[in-house]
Amino acid sequence: MYLQSESATVTTTDDPERATYRAGLGVPDVAASCHTAVIEGYAIEGHVPAEAIVQLLGTRPEAVGLALPGMPGDSPGMGGDQAAWMRQPVVLVSLDGDLSTFTF
Repeated sequence: MYLQSESATVTTTDDPERATYRAGLGVPDVAASCHTAVIEGYAIEGHVPAEAIVQLLGTRPEAVGLALPGMPGDSPGMGGDQAAWMRQPVVLVSLDGDLSTFTF
């Protein structure tokens, strides 16, 4: 797993109601992807680059978390290289569900 390769401790579960879980965290359907995680109280949706997560945790904005909507083939854990990952459209999910570009 990508985050494990970045030295993160990861616990996984399969939840047949993941869409309900994701919605309960405040992640809107428009930001949906293939994985949902919670890291230090923030929702992380999809193959978000570790660098973006580190910046999120360093700045601690008032937000639901980060998302990389869809399932881009060159995102972390899917292929490509770090240069490709840094071009991915990571978004910050606000407390009211709005999305804005997250620059990292």
